[in-house]
Amino acid sequence: MTIEHAAVIDATGLILGRMASHIARRLLQGEEITIVNAEKAAISGKRLSIVKEAKKYLEIGHPRKGPLHRRRPDRIVRRTVRGMLPRRKPKGQQAYKRLKVFLDIPKEFETKEIQTIPEADASRLRCPYITVGKLAKEIGWTPTGE
Repeated sequence: MTIEHAAVIDATGLILGRMASHIARRLLQGEEITIVNAEKAAISGKRLSIVKEAKKYLEIGHPRKGPLHRRRPDRIVRRTVRGMLPRRKPKGQQAYKRLKVFLDIPKEFETKEIQTIPEADASRLRCPYITVGKLAKEIGWTPTGE
């Protein structure tokens, strides 16, 4: 019943929501998926409105007790996919465990075939967009290399 196939998907230039729904569907079918270049995924809309909404979302809760809201781009992408899975059911929990997200391309995945999702390509957008990496920097993430 399950398809044990590890797919590597490059998120560069893909719309975050469309990519996440496509990946969630594949995870529920039993596929193992690794997302690389998570910071290069696109969120459609005006930059200021997206940043304002993200900062408003971060204000909810107590700063030490939670809820904790991630600022790293790979965690933002992972959380977006989680929102499209039935995570309180066993099949959703198992699917979420089969997902891995990385900021760059790790050395072990450089030799593997890297796929993309054509229907989620950001070049099809007619509106402005912001990358997940730029959003993360706006809400307080500082890359370790800088």
